[in-house]
Amino acid sequence: MLAIEYRRHGGYEELQLVERPAEPATGGRASVRLAYAEVSPADNTIRAGRMDASLHRPPPHIPGGGGVGRVTEPGVTGLGDGTRVVVGGGGLGWRTDGTWREQLAADADQLMPLPDGVSDEAACALFAGAGYSTAYLVLTRVAEVSPGCTVLAPGIGGSVGMGAVEVARELGASLVLTTASRTDKAEQARAAGHQHVIDLSRESLTDGVARITDGRGVDIVVDGVAGPLLGDCMASLAHGGVYVGVGYAGGIEGTVNITDLIWKNATARGYTFTTTPPDVARAARMTLLEWLDAGRINPVVARVLPLAQAAEAQRHLIEDRPFGRVLLSMDR
Repeated sequence: MLAIEYRRHGGYEELQLVERPAEPATGGRASVRLAYAEVSPADNTIRAGRMDASLHRPPPHIPGGGGVGRVTEPGVTGLGDGTRVVVGGGGLGWRTDGTWREQLAADADQLMPLPDGVSDEAACALFAGAGYSTAYLVLTRVAEVSPGCTVLAPGIGGSVGMGAVEVARELGASLVLTTASRTDKAEQARAAGHQHVIDLSRESLTDGVARITDGRGVDIVVDGVAGPLLGDCMASLAHGGVYVGVGYAGGIEGTVNITDLIWKNATARGYTFTTTPPDVARAARMTLLEWLDAGRINPVVARVLPLAQAAEAQRHLIEDRPFGRVLLSMDR
């Protein structure tokens, strides 16, 4: 089978197309022929050597935290031959070789059957970057969104921003705000139905939040951007608001005015999947698949590239910051 691997940490050029032996279905593991694989910022961080070495395996390594395909050898998983499945979890792309390959063997708890009405591409986009899953778990278990509250999720083009905006609406938020770094992305977001998009090339985050909320601020911030937006996200909280940091697409450092926490009696939290039991995370993913099947959420795909162009796919996601997900196709 064809796969993408890197043999040392470094730039995009370390990603090489190689031949690997197929993995047999053994024990409780099923063999899956992949159709699409997700491309995420985490893949880039790990390959570049910017993540704590204790959190991932050393090179040589195949990236990719998730994908979609068909079962070709069910093993004893209970799945039928030919079943379309989402593949994810279990350390894929982190502690074990990931999904940037044509075939893999996966445990039963890493596989979820797809509803007939959900396409392979849409399902892969839904879980790419774990944005929708993160948003659902944060809003239901950490920030505890309630009907009528207001939510800010900066970075509408990214997985967390887009995921949190759509999930917050489904969970009953009365007002959901987001941001775009460029006017063209803001226009794309509005055309996709996202009403309250703050164009940061024309207006500051705090000014935009004050304008849209009549000066009140927001009850919850789900932040996958951080960096220079960190301080403005904190400043945008209403009294008693909750800030949850889940990513740092904009950088790992930012400046915060401590009075934005003290005078507002606000709370700041961090979140990673390691705090969520596997059965809870799986239940969240199943709920999201049901929403996708019902047309209640719509993950946008910005670009699909062939597996052989994985380096360009990663560069495009990180440097061009497109509106929507970037996927790899296994179709030769």
